[in-house]
Amino acid sequence: MPDSTWLTGRRFRRAGTALMLVSIVALAGCSSLGVKPWERDLLADPDMQLTVSGVDAGLDDHIYFSKEASSGGRGFGGGGCGCN
Repeated sequence: MPDSTWLTGRRFRRAGTALMLVSIVALAGCSSLGVKPWERDLLADPDMQLTVSGVDAGLDDHIYFSKEASSGGRGFGGGGCGCN
């Protein structure tokens, strides 16, 4: 008569091995995150900036915090009333 339990010793070992392999692969995949020191010069290039023009960025921020009644993220002061 076959064993009808779902988690026998053999299945438990296989599940443990599979879980360990998945954990190792997940940890190995995260090991290469981050910017290497020799790659930082590429990120500091002006072409890599989100906004090229400071004037455009300032106008966009002013419009944003005037309409949304909130500020932040770029060093704005004020309470969101749009008066400053």
